Amino acid sequence: MSFRGLSRPNASCAMGVSDDSKNTFMELQRKKVHRYVIFKVDEKKREVVVEKIGGPAESYDDFVAALPENDCRYAVYDFDFVTSENCQKSKIFFIAWSPSTSRIRAKMLYATSKDRFRRELDGIHYEIQATDPSEMDLEVLRDRAH
Repeated sequence: MSFRGLSRPNASCAMGVSDDSKNTFMELQRKKVHRYVIFKVDEKKREVVVEKIGGPAESYDDFVAALPENDCRYAVYDFDFVTSENCQKSKIFFIAWSPSTSRIRAKMLYATSKDRFRRELDGIHYEIQATDPSEMDLEVLRDRAH
């Protein structure tokens, strides 16, 4: 029985995080200049990079529409809400978007590099794994935030 190829290093294990990704997240977290940031794995650079930034006026629908229908992504979303005591609050959600229609290789790559990337983003309040839009519906965020 041969196991050729199993000894090759796994490309996803050494996935780095670009400084731009960390800095953009800090801008969302501290300065509130972004509503959301979508990140993608750049296999050539072997790191997670910023793909799209949503301005503070963009809606949750804009964010969901910006995610690719057939490919995986990581995203952070700054969710604003009002508590039952009428206080304005904000929680940062980390979303691992892995649609069921995406390639198996992409799912594996994103799954194996998620924990390392997630650890680089200090200040995430909640994490959601989603394979279709219903799993990250706005109501899901509301329920988790309250």
